[in-house]
Amino acid sequence: MEPEPDSYSYTLSLILITIPSFEIIAGIAMIFLLLLCAAFLSAAEVAFFSLETDDYEKIQQDNRNIGVRLLKLKEDTRRLHATILISSSVVNVAVILLFNAVLSKALSPQILGDWAANLASSSGFSLNMSIDMMGKSLGFLIALAGATFLIILFAELVPKVYARLNKVYVSSIMVQPMYFIMTLGKPLIGAIVRWTKAVERQLAMAPYSTGGLASRKDIDEAIELTVSRAEDTDQEKDILKSLLKFGDVTVSQIMCARVDVVAVDIQSSYNTLLEVVRESGYSRIPVYNDDFDNVAGILYVKDLLGHLRESDDFNWQQLIRTSVLYVPETKKISDLLKEFQRQRLHMAIVVDEYGGTSGVVTLEDIMEEVIGEIKDEFDDEPEVIFQKIDDANYIFEGKTLLNDVCRVVGIDTDTFDQVKGEADSFAGLILELLGDMPREGQEISYNSFHFRIVAVNERRIERILITIASGE
Repeated sequence: MEPEPDSYSYTLSLILITIPSFEIIAGIAMIFLLLLCAAFLSAAEVAFFSLETDDYEKIQQDNRNIGVRLLKLKEDTRRLHATILISSSVVNVAVILLFNAVLSKALSPQILGDWAANLASSSGFSLNMSIDMMGKSLGFLIALAGATFLIILFAELVPKVYARLNKVYVSSIMVQPMYFIMTLGKPLIGAIVRWTKAVERQLAMAPYSTGGLASRKDIDEAIELTVSRAEDTDQEKDILKSLLKFGDVTVSQIMCARVDVVAVDIQSSYNTLLEVVRESGYSRIPVYNDDFDNVAGILYVKDLLGHLRESDDFNWQQLIRTSVLYVPETKKISDLLKEFQRQRLHMAIVVDEYGGTSGVVTLEDIMEEVIGEIKDEFDDEPEVIFQKIDDANYIFEGKTLLNDVCRVVGIDTDTFDQVKGEADSFAGLILELLGDMPREGQEISYNSFHFRIVAVNERRIERILITIASGE
């Protein structure tokens, strides 16, 4: 007797002798077209939402009509995004259903049922269902897996990578189709957009709502992903990250400390005042009476321009502006910026909890917190004085603000938040870590950082060496 043919070989022979019908060929063609539509939609999503101002100008120069329509789409990004998402979802579902239909035509339920029965028996499972039902279930699972693979590869990954590299070209060719789809589906898309807005309002009003849709870490990661990695965009990323932290920065973190403030005594002679003005190069100088805790006002150097030839006994005190803004150390710089704008001032005196003067803060200090150091023709020396020994070793003055230390060495400005206490300077951090005045040469470690006191006197820590362990 001849042995029974192997069931898998028998099934394979049935497949091989089956000639694809017109319905199968048409179905495969439809799947290809739908995948192409899904690919265009995915590419459009990336291209539209990654365009920058220069890109819009370039498109308008090349084709004004396309540029005008693109700007109209930009004005309603919520509706545009909804249109792309709804269209992509419809197309993807259609691909899966059509894939399943083609598979059902290509493979009969009996063949799929035999496969399912063999799989169940070989794996030791017993399914209480008919062969036909098992075949249909297996066919749908195969269709789902196959369609998902095709969608992810050809309708998601490939087009999105291409669109990121050719965003202007993709946006130009997809403006007209997206404008047509948005017009065609306006009633449905409008209803969905209104419904999502209502849901968002309800969620925002919920008692458990935190008031924010994303954490700072999420936004920080989004900045890294969305901003181009070209060399000329590093400053843009720094500005965006600085704006993200802007609302949490206090005056004490950016102020000029009392020991570094250039100020004049109200009893000083006119020649002494002019000498201070020439040496400092500042446009505004605080004036105090006997002690810096008793600030009499602010002298604007421009007010001296008409009196440069006056004698030493000139009464320059009459030029002092007594409208002084006093702010606490804990005031947020975002609030101080609004106060500067409201009162049209550029300088404020920072006071501590006891009313003593801690230092001064200017509008320039606030702006530098966002856009980085601002240099003019009088800034001969760097604002942050440090010595870079190598990529892992730096020497800073003790009075250097912690924010500036972190920026220079390239670490997050909140690295020492858990141990710095109320300290804002590098020396203050060391005092918080030790709890006492250190001696010269003393070494302290914190996490991956190693500190060594380079110079210290009886009253203050002058210079500190920071060493960053590899991998930080």
